[in-house]
Amino acid sequence: MTIQTTSDSLQAIESALAQRGFAFVGASTMETSLRAAGLADWERFAASWNDLGLDTYMADGGRYRRRRHAAFSLSSRGIVRKPHQPHYQSRDYNPLNGGIERWFSPILPEIAEGATLSTILRWCRALFDSLSGPQNWHIELHQFRIEARRGAEGRPTPEGRHRDGVDHVLVLLVGRRNIQSGVTTIHDLDGRTLGSFTLTEPLDAALVDDRRVMHGVTPVEPVDPGMPGFRDVLVVTFRRD
Repeated sequence: MTIQTTSDSLQAIESALAQRGFAFVGASTMETSLRAAGLADWERFAASWNDLGLDTYMADGGRYRRRRHAAFSLSSRGIVRKPHQPHYQSRDYNPLNGGIERWFSPILPEIAEGATLSTILRWCRALFDSLSGPQNWHIELHQFRIEARRGAEGRPTPEGRHRDGVDHVLVLLVGRRNIQSGVTTIHDLDGRTLGSFTLTEPLDAALVDDRRVMHGVTPVEPVDPGMPGFRDVLVVTFRRD
């Protein structure tokens, strides 16, 4: 289900997730909703994607992904950043890169504590609490840049269609330059395709009930092979703690 008009509300997004297990939310709706919740420093937030470390854990040998990572807890005490920790997925969820502790550079304090990220977390909390009831949540944040060059495609989901082993997922487009493709596909747990869409504008968003559906993204290639290209996203996962 696609939600794109500015008249759509958080309740409409909640309804789409409840009915189908996923939703595409267009940039205009996300911007209106996030600005109402306090979005304030988007330009500085987006610029931080220019300072991500190389992901050296790629079992396919690729050097096309850069990232930073952070973990938070959410409870009656509010949203609290946890000490820096590894990202871990079992091979049941990530057969390519799972089964090991992966340490990534931490998200910078000024970004983690800034108005934009704080607003996104509060917005997610309101939505996911409405779907699952108030919970103590373990939250992980991932800044991803997928790069593409002549003869070297970038793979946003090199493990293929998958689940993340959490409850809820937000994928928020921060920017894309000189790339084509990057189609998000949604599948039921038997592998049948439920829908597809492409995040093209900053603040376009995909929301997924990870308990009910799988997702994947097709590789990206540069439009102009003589110039580099990239796709920047923020991934936020919520899991019952």
